[in-house]
Formats: sequence, structure tokens, C-alpha cells
Amino acid sequence: MGVRLNKYLASCGFGSRRFCESLITEGRVTINGKAIDSLATLVQEGDDVRVGRKKAEPEVPLVLALNKPKGYICSRTDLENRKTVFELLPSRIPRLFYVGRLDMDSEGLLIMTNDGALSQKLGHPSQKVPKVYHVGIQQPFNPEDEERLKRGVYTPEGFGKFEQMKMLNKWLLEVTLMQGLKRQIRNMLHKLDYKVVSLKRVKIGSYMMGNLKVGQTRKLNGRDIALLQKDPRL
Repeated sequence: MGVRLNKYLASCGFGSRRFCESLITEGRVTINGKAIDSLATLVQEGDDVRVGRKKAEPEVPLVLALNKPKGYICSRTDLENRKTVFELLPSRIPRLFYVGRLDMDSEGLLIMTNDGALSQKLGHPSQKVPKVYHVGIQQPFNPEDEERLKRGVYTPEGFGKFEQMKMLNKWLLEVTLMQGLKRQIRNMLHKLDYKVVSLKRVKIGSYMMGNLKVGQTRKLNGRDIALLQKDPRL
């Protein structure tokens, strides 16, 4: 049984499925030397698929854990010439995408991969993969505010809530999120007049960053990838 052409091209690193559909409808794709413009086309084993002159070959799946430092942005390029997380990746690896953005002032566990299915599983809020953060605040935390943050508050990006939280000490909180609102932790705590001074992601699913050094990457194996997708509460 064949694979839909747009899915096949996406697995070869040509972009999202929607972008690959545009390549097809524009007539830029050939199979065994014949131009293809039908989105219903299936790729069979042994087919010679090309975009222009470039042969389309599926990329070997790669998943890296990166301990993102502060001061780096999650973007491939930046008009302000700020440092990006892609500058930290090893040379001569496939084109990767980040899963679950961390803002410039945040640090910690960031997954980089060319596996689209895994990216969707980890990154889309509907999948409800828990992510754990250690959050430093400027003033002592009032335990009475815990329930309000778990019930949820309105932020400029929408209604957000902490799935779980606990005090590691008066100035350091451990927060679990299942949502992915922009600057969610900072905005929620600001709503209650707390200023965040440090924010570090330490865990995704059941996978902990552990002793990975700041700015360094680690190639994940099958067991690690399974842990990323495992709910620690189960």
C-alpha cells in the first residue's frame, strides 16, 4: 500500500504537509520522471520521487534533548540578530524543528526533532503531555494562592491554569502545565503580583533532563522517546 505524496514529501524534510501540497499542485514534483499535480497520488516502494532535480528520500528520524540556555530564542533566523537554539546543534545533522517553545529568558529542556508525528504528540495541547518547570520568584510565595492558580486565571493569551504545583521553598515553585499559552507561567503569576526571576523546564512526560549541561544536546533512544510520551501519573 502506498503513502500519500504530501505525507511522503514531508517525511523527506520538504516542509509541512500543507506546504508539500503546494509543491504538488504547482507541478514541481515528479514520480519516475512524470510530472504529478494530483494530491491523491500515492508513492509506492521503489518510486523515484523528485522535487525539481532534488531526489526525495525519507530522513532518518532523529530526536535530541537540548538544555536551552537563557538568551537564545526558538527561531531559525532573527531580524534582530539574536542567538537562536539552532546555533547550539551539532553540525551535519538533518533539518530539525523545536517542540514546545521556550522564550528567550527561559531555559531548560527543549526537544529538537524531524519526526513530525512525535512533534505533534508532544507539542499540541490536545495531547495533554505534562511539562514540568522550576520557577523562581522575587518574593515569598503565599500558599493561599496555590488553589487559585490551579483553578485558573485569565491572562492576555487566554484562560490558563496550573495542572499541579508545589513549593520547593518560599522562592521556588514546581509547576506542571498541560496547556501551551504564550508566557503562561509568567503571566499567571504576574496576575497575582509575583515576578518571575527564573524559569527552567526540567521534564516532559516522564522524561527528565537530568544532568545534561547547559547548551549541550543528547541524542534520545527508543526508551527516552517512550518516556517523553508517558504520563507520569499513570
